[in-house]
Parts: sequence; C-alpha cells; structure tokens
Amino acid sequence: MLDRMTPMERAVAMAKGETLDRLPCNPNVANGVARIYGCMISEFNTNARTIANAQIASYRRFGYDGVRIFTDLFPWAEAMGAKVSYPLDNTADLAQPAVKDINDINSLQPADPYKDGRLPVHIEAMKYLIDELGQEVPCAGGIVGPFTNAFFLLGVENMSKLFFKNPDAVHHACNVSLETCIRYAQAIIDAGLTPTISEPMSSSTVVSPKHFREFAAPYIEKLVHYINERKKPVTMHICGKTNKIWEDVVNMGIAGFSIDNVEDLEKCKNQIGDRVKVLGHVDPSSIMYDGTPETVRQAVIECVQQAWDCPKGYVIMSGCSLPVETPPENIQAMMDAAREIGYPVDPEKLARMQTARQG
Repeated sequence: MLDRMTPMERAVAMAKGETLDRLPCNPNVANGVARIYGCMISEFNTNARTIANAQIASYRRFGYDGVRIFTDLFPWAEAMGAKVSYPLDNTADLAQPAVKDINDINSLQPADPYKDGRLPVHIEAMKYLIDELGQEVPCAGGIVGPFTNAFFLLGVENMSKLFFKNPDAVHHACNVSLETCIRYAQAIIDAGLTPTISEPMSSSTVVSPKHFREFAAPYIEKLVHYINERKKPVTMHICGKTNKIWEDVVNMGIAGFSIDNVEDLEKCKNQIGDRVKVLGHVDPSSIMYDGTPETVRQAVIECVQQAWDCPKGYVIMSGCSLPVETPPENIQAMMDAAREIGYPVDPEKLARMQTARQG
C-alpha cells in the first residue's frame, strides 16, 4: 500500500486537526538501520555520512514518519570525560564514568558539541540528513537528558548512593550535564532539526518518583523550556514504568510523550492525552523482534484501538528502540498495518481486522 501524503504533510495536517491518510507511524529502527544500509554499527562512530546514509536508506525503504540522528546513550558523557567501548558491530556501551573519585567532581566541564568526542560527527550527520530529507519528513536530533547523562558521568551505582550520601554532588553533575544538553540542543536547532529527549534513567523502574522530582525534573524542565523558547516542540521518551510521574512530565511543557510497552496505553491517553500527543507502544522485543508479521499487525491494531482518539494526537510506535536484528519484514508489517487501518480510524473496521486475525 502506498501513502497519499508525505510524513511532513501528515505532521502538518495532524497539528492543524485536518484530514490524514493514516496515523503517523514510527517503528524506531535505531541502529538497525545499519542492517538496512549494509554497514557495521561501529562505522557510525566516526563517519557522519554513514550515519546519515543509513538513516536515509531505512526511511526510503519503509516510509515511516520521523528520522532521527541518535546512535547510543553515551556521546554526551563521553564528550565530558567518560570512556566508551565500541563493539565492532553492536551498539556502544559505557566502559568508565567520567568521575572515578567524587572529590574530582568539580573537574566536570560542559562539552562543546562542535569539538568534543563524537558530537561533531552527529552534528555533521544532521546536516546531511536535513539536506536530503528535510522537506519530506520531520528530522530530529536525539539528546540523552541531563539526569540520565549525569548517571554516566558519576557511574550508575555510585549515583544512586549519592542520592542519600551527597545530594549536592548529584545536583552539580545534573547542572553541568544540563549545560551540555542545552549546547547540543542549540546545535540541533541551528542545523535545522528538532531536538528529542531520551531519559531512560528517569524511569520509575530505576528511581523513585521522589528522587525523580528532586534530582531529575528540575533539570529536564529547564532543557524543555530552553527548546520551547526556540519555537521547537519536545517529544520525550522514558523507558519502563512512568505512570507515577506522568503529571510531572506533562507539566514540563512537552508536546509528545513516548511510553514503554510495560505501561497502559489507554490509561496514558485518558490521563494526559488532553495535553500531549501520545506515542507507543508495540513491544520492541517479544513482538517486533521475536514475533511474526501477523503478531506485529495484531499488536498495532490493539494499540490503535486503545489510543487512536487521543485528543492531542496519537503516533503508532514501538515501546522503545528496536533491537538491531529486528526482522525487516516485521518493521514493514507495522507500516503496512498503519496503512491498512487508514484514517479516520473506524472502530468497527478495527474490530473486523482483529476478529479476522483471531479467526
């Protein structure tokens, strides 16, 4: 099935409350674009052209509704002194935090996105991306938020202990991290893209809502405010359980919230969908990676049944980034299901599609 609108036309129409050809759909292919393009993931770390080309190739194949320059969680911490390991053909991982001794915390300095670590590579990739696709599809630059980045500066285990032993150190790391995030957000905007925020360590699966409100929320909110002041909407993703902090997140001024598949999509729509667009939340592991095109189609139908009537809009999306080896036919099945459902969404048609599959 072919789309009748470009993703950009669809996004504009959705924002204006006008007629669409289908709901927006973004499988969040992430580093799986390497498999589509035919390169090793390690090539992303040094070659801006490769990052952009892989994203472009994946978009051209599937026709989804957003393209983002984002490779892993660690470029910002790395640019501030953390050590990162690079598997030959898998996603980079944190090898060592920037601060080994808490007494050295004052040595932390904000990163320059045009000079430090891999950040210049990502900024250059954004320019290639916007030149190629900017008129056709919304293009974004991903940022790990200031709270999550602070975990990688201090070390995940150490940071959790510092909540109790030395909260001032946590605030200091978050504040310096925020400055890096703000500089990078500005670089994204200057390149013509829209910043998106990933805050996995803000999950209630990781930290309590109390600690989120004390250590994370003030800095994330400042980042969101900075981006909004520059007339850019913010979409945020937080992994894991988040329902106890939904109101906190919405009150920051975000435009869209992407939720993990462990959460209740309909409950999220009912609670905050009058204020933010909701994105989600097909299971990236058991459905997208380990399922079949048929189970993917069914999962998309179920998500649409729960959230298509979200007052601020709904985007079909995976609950988090897809595993690298997600079968391309499953990604295609998600897009095909979105096209088959169409728009306006007909609940009776959805019920027939579900019954036919179950039969």
